[in-house]
Amino acid sequence: MAYPPRFLPSPPTAGTEGGPGVSVDDKPRPTAGRGRIRSWFRVTGSVGPLGIGTSVLWLSIIVLLPLAALTAKSLENGWSGFSDAVTAPAALDALKVTVLVSIVVTLINVVMGTLIAWVLVRDEFPGKGVVNALIDLPFALPTIVASIVLLALYGPQSPFDIHLNATQPGLVVALAFVTLPFVVRAVQPVLIEADKDVEQAAASLGADNWTTFRTIILPTLAPAIVSGSGLAFARAIGEYGSVVLIGGGIPKKTQMASQYIQQQIEVDRPVNAAAVSVVLLAISLATLFVLRVTSERLARRDRES
Repeated sequence: MAYPPRFLPSPPTAGTEGGPGVSVDDKPRPTAGRGRIRSWFRVTGSVGPLGIGTSVLWLSIIVLLPLAALTAKSLENGWSGFSDAVTAPAALDALKVTVLVSIVVTLINVVMGTLIAWVLVRDEFPGKGVVNALIDLPFALPTIVASIVLLALYGPQSPFDIHLNATQPGLVVALAFVTLPFVVRAVQPVLIEADKDVEQAAASLGADNWTTFRTIILPTLAPAIVSGSGLAFARAIGEYGSVVLIGGGIPKKTQMASQYIQQQIEVDRPVNAAAVSVVLLAISLATLFVLRVTSERLARRDRES
């Protein structure tokens, strides 16, 4: 068969079988031990059985075992004891206050967190870097310090003559402070990666700012907003340090579930405390599961549209 000039095969070099200038005997051959090591540690692929086992062991020690111990403690007096503990009037009142305040804080975070993320991404102003850094302050600041600061600002000796101590608005302010970063940090990356050409095209077709935001930007941000608000709600449900001083812990009014749990431990009722803790855990897990499913559906719908 005749080959075109540029496709003529190169003859192998004398004494070789693997091609020009490469001897078969000179090719590196992996040893058996090296092959076994690669099967356990795969840098570019899956981590292998050892990595999976280590992850599961660490997750069990840090998360699963404590949760199992908490559940077992809550059932120490049987299902009837568990039911009596979580349906006690004081426990129900604390749970109602906690859920109500957490919902209000989450709704505030949805609006204000999205607005702050928009300003940080789309606007330029002096001190923008400082403001962006301050968003993460609630992650670094001990929550009890936040409660002390809020009590100094809005307590009986408030320099602004604003008295929020021992009130539910005081709880809302405290929880809004500690949950501020969740929606902001969830929405920011999505805004950064958003395609501005679509927005400009909508504007060129005569769409006003609200129509562009409602029909183009909001569907893109919806999964991130849902995820961030779910994390904020779960954090607010179990918060203790930021509300312990500003809230006052008044039963039926400002006593959060975390404060009720602390009270039960102080009066030597650890089973009741564990039972209410399990209820808080169930609420948080159910919320995160529902919001995760919702955000995935919103993201899938946005990709398909």
